Amino acid sequence: MSRRLLILEDGTIFEGQAFGADFDVTGEIVFNTGMTGYQESITDQSYNGQILTFTYPLVGNYGINRDDYESIIPTCKGVVVAEAARRPSNWRSQMTLDEFLKAKKIPGIAGIDTRALTKIIRQHGTMRATIANAGDTVEHLTDQLRATVLPTNNIEEVSTKTAYPAPGIGKNIVLVDFGLKHSILRELSKRECNITVVPYDTRAEEILTLNPDGVMLSNGPGNPDDVPEVLDMIRGVQGKIPIFGICMGHQLFAKANGAGTFKMKFGHRGFNHAVREIATGRVDFTSQNHGFAVSRENFPEDLMITHEEINDKTVEGVRHRRFPAFSVQFHPDAAPGPHDASYLFDEFLEMIDAFKLEHSGR
Repeated sequence: MSRRLLILEDGTIFEGQAFGADFDVTGEIVFNTGMTGYQESITDQSYNGQILTFTYPLVGNYGINRDDYESIIPTCKGVVVAEAARRPSNWRSQMTLDEFLKAKKIPGIAGIDTRALTKIIRQHGTMRATIANAGDTVEHLTDQLRATVLPTNNIEEVSTKTAYPAPGIGKNIVLVDFGLKHSILRELSKRECNITVVPYDTRAEEILTLNPDGVMLSNGPGNPDDVPEVLDMIRGVQGKIPIFGICMGHQLFAKANGAGTFKMKFGHRGFNHAVREIATGRVDFTSQNHGFAVSRENFPEDLMITHEEINDKTVEGVRHRRFPAFSVQFHPDAAPGPHDASYLFDEFLEMIDAFKLEHSGR
């Protein structure tokens, strides 16, 4: 097996074995603490442009299957593991992780100390990194890495270019695609919703002409500051139609109502984040994948904080005080991860019913 290098912008170099696609890549390096769910993570568009490190020591042991895709064309830059399983064992497995990464043109590196790498990221924060073949000149690669400016059009890259339907017989939901996970579509389809997925830059007037019962703001990659045009759309819809935001959708909903956001040191990426609902004290274990968060500083009067992360008190949920609209930072679609918070989809549909009833006599 050929040798491959992982070079960090602080000068740290790891040497390991090559697997997956065979070319050099540069991106922001992050880590995920999940013990399973590598296929969902790799295909999650929220990892667009990032090199994804798995802290669990063995990855690929149950292969790749047809059911666990969160998107068909993943856009993460690379995959880093301590050990890549060569022979998966699972009745659903259709190919190995190595075969999958080759097919999707994603390079990987195995055989490095992912514990040491994770400690560096925790101490210094997420940073740029390069995966390169061992024969390349390290000094040249390091200079190139430090000169690299990472793209900021992540949402534009992964959002659908044209609207499309996911037909159902129930409530009419417009789902704004900032890099959506298929599991959000699955949860809405389970509830028989008639879904129309629209591009991230769809204007409020266009959404309202679709006559939706509710609007969902999906997850997605990057910095919410990079899509300021979305804020006008949210302000144009809220109050007229119930809104539910998830992850990036949560951050954009909060920003549209006057809240700030900030870049976290190394983010939340894993499937066991404990979140408390402030009003009830209920604690859910949640799936999360975000590098930015909503700030508590100068929090707007129109919003109330409904959920917080138990460990670092990150704002994990907000609700509008006057309009039927709420959002959460975590993933209630739970793919991969615990299903504790899937009830939020039901709350959204109940909110739609209550809003219709309130306005039926007007």
